[in-house]
Amino acid sequence: MSDAIEAVNIAAHLPAMARHQPHRQAVVFPHGRDAAGRVSYTHFTFRQLDDESDRIAAGLIDYGITRGMRTVLMVTPSLDFFALTFALFKIGAVPVMIDPGMGIKNLGQCLAEAEPEAFIGIPKAHVARWLFRWANGTLKQLVTVGRRLFWGGDTLAAIRGRVNANHGFKMAATRADEVAAILFTSGSTGVPKGVVYTHGIFDSQVKKLKAIYNIQPGEIDLPTFPLFALFAPALGMTAIIPDMDATRPANVDPAMIGECIENFGVTNMFGSPALINRISRYGVAKGIKFPSLKRVISAGAPVSAAILERFSKMLEPDAQIFTPYGATEVLPVASIGSHEILNDTAARTKTGGGVCVGKPVMGIELKVIRITDEPIADWSEDLLVANGEIGEIAVRGENVTREYYNRPESTKLGKIPDSKNGGSYHRMGDVGYRDDTGRIWFCGRKAHRVITDSGTLFTIPCEGIFNTHPEVFRTALVGVPRNETTEPVLCVELDSESRHQTEATIRTELLKIGSQYELTRNIKTILFHPAFPVDIRHNAKIFREKLAVWAAASKPM
Repeated sequence: MSDAIEAVNIAAHLPAMARHQPHRQAVVFPHGRDAAGRVSYTHFTFRQLDDESDRIAAGLIDYGITRGMRTVLMVTPSLDFFALTFALFKIGAVPVMIDPGMGIKNLGQCLAEAEPEAFIGIPKAHVARWLFRWANGTLKQLVTVGRRLFWGGDTLAAIRGRVNANHGFKMAATRADEVAAILFTSGSTGVPKGVVYTHGIFDSQVKKLKAIYNIQPGEIDLPTFPLFALFAPALGMTAIIPDMDATRPANVDPAMIGECIENFGVTNMFGSPALINRISRYGVAKGIKFPSLKRVISAGAPVSAAILERFSKMLEPDAQIFTPYGATEVLPVASIGSHEILNDTAARTKTGGGVCVGKPVMGIELKVIRITDEPIADWSEDLLVANGEIGEIAVRGENVTREYYNRPESTKLGKIPDSKNGGSYHRMGDVGYRDDTGRIWFCGRKAHRVITDSGTLFTIPCEGIFNTHPEVFRTALVGVPRNETTEPVLCVELDSESRHQTEATIRTELLKIGSQYELTRNIKTILFHPAFPVDIRHNAKIFREKLAVWAAASKPM
């Protein structure tokens, strides 16, 4: 097979779209407001974004950032963020993406593991890098997006300015198995790990998203998570960057999101469950409708039926909210729409069935295997459990990542080699089961299961039962060591907008609800928490580890 056939570069979608729809807006960014409060925008067309990323790519190569060079990118959502990311892909450099909100210690650890050779960031990022001596032993090239101060290197403006308009840049003919990026997990259920993405994996993701959701060039996208924004130009959609703090989706101003949707007739929207919840409460209270939206995609944690039902009231009858299942290591794995959830699976969730995440998407081979916390040396069909039995979810496919960067032990624990057929399975770290129709039901994180003297309790099925109480926003089951045993404790966060009863009354009612099911009959301790600790990326994954520590220090009721 020739190199030309094997060549895959994820950035190739951009010039293809620039040829197909050169004058259509690719990225639109809020620039400010006038005296009347009307928002003004700046933008790139597809041709402009393609040309600008070419020019920056040529300038970065001239500066010394070349193919294969690991390059930290710490730039806020902006036109520059898009141009730089596509430029790095076009070069064949390897962007290293890390959530800045994960904390100084974790950031330092991630950067040490990534061993970056270049650092592109806004001034604030460079100050932090200099102050905490991040990756000092490996960095060779520094680029500042904005004003450069005492730390050296060069500015993006200067790098771009040294390249003339007729530079004749040629995209790197990267191979499908060539490393394209290192994306760090948020660390919400363990230490942050660098997930190695190849150009082929990215390309497979784009194709799957297009096919699963029937996304068409010319659509208008509102991505409220920066990394998902990068899919929009590759899919031919116009990305409308919202005026919000992307690290705090739970605190988004819903009026500004509504403004974006109305200003551009947004057809596709991505948002975390926390953001969807906030917008739905505001929209229903104000009687707001979004007739232009064809689909809403929400991921990062399970989305409750109550949130789906509330947001659905703002949409046209044919529009749906899709909840794809996956992780940083593989996305998407499965997908299901709000019509199926509200008309079918939600009833089972309320009685302890877990949360249905739909059937595996095309090209994904999903298996449910026996639960173990140990590495698995080789794949075997003997690992499988029967339909209906809860086990660990393992997957393989073109969009499944193969390793963690500089973490061989994590790779060993998270992957199952298949010596007979080649490749490997990725262990999701989640537990669940397959029903007789082939649908997958999510039952929580493997690490969060509560092992008691009377049996193992899985978080999501148990919580689904208690979440039916009308004054409960969400619950979290944790295990607390007491008297040489593990006691199951239910932590409860009440719905501040619909609370009418005392905690004592609600506790009594919750215990009554729990007593009706074998799953929850032995959960006797209920603690009320003012606001659950959640992950920094989506503000939706519950930090059950922190709640367990809190519950252990609390007085049982």
